[in-house]
Amino acid sequence: MNETGSAIAIGPRIVAAGGFDLLYREGMTLIEDVASYLDGDGRGDSRILSREASLLYATESMRLTTRLMQLASWLLLQRAVNEGEITKENARSEKEKVKFSATPSQRGGPGYEQLPDVLRDYIDKGDRLFDRVMQFDTLERGAMAKLDPGTANGVADQLARLKAAFGRA
Repeated sequence: MNETGSAIAIGPRIVAAGGFDLLYREGMTLIEDVASYLDGDGRGDSRILSREASLLYATESMRLTTRLMQLASWLLLQRAVNEGEITKENARSEKEKVKFSATPSQRGGPGYEQLPDVLRDYIDKGDRLFDRVMQFDTLERGAMAKLDPGTANGVADQLARLKAAFGRA
């Protein structure tokens, strides 16, 4: 907090200090790993599933692939901003065109437990990446989540935001 009692926007400083680089590398690695799995071992894994689970496998793998491509778009736009290739305003306009799909609340249902553990793990990682990207986007814009003044603790709240943004427990 500064002298006026308002919180200091640390998001742009984190972005400038290289906090984005870790998120970018992890995101792109996840995208490559998922693509490799779906093109390799995932094909064999899907062949041994029941009819219901096989249909769900196709649906969830398509959702995951779509979401990861949306996240890749966001990550590439942010990297272009960080490298000075485009302005923040241009990137923000482009980012608004990316509509994220298959939110975590839409997970589960009949047959979900029958999906290969590897696929469910990738789905979970994709959901966590999505949450981190949204937290990072909020930080990058300099916005902060609303605090409950009755329970607000400046340092603890900042640490919680950092942990959420960088996926650390």
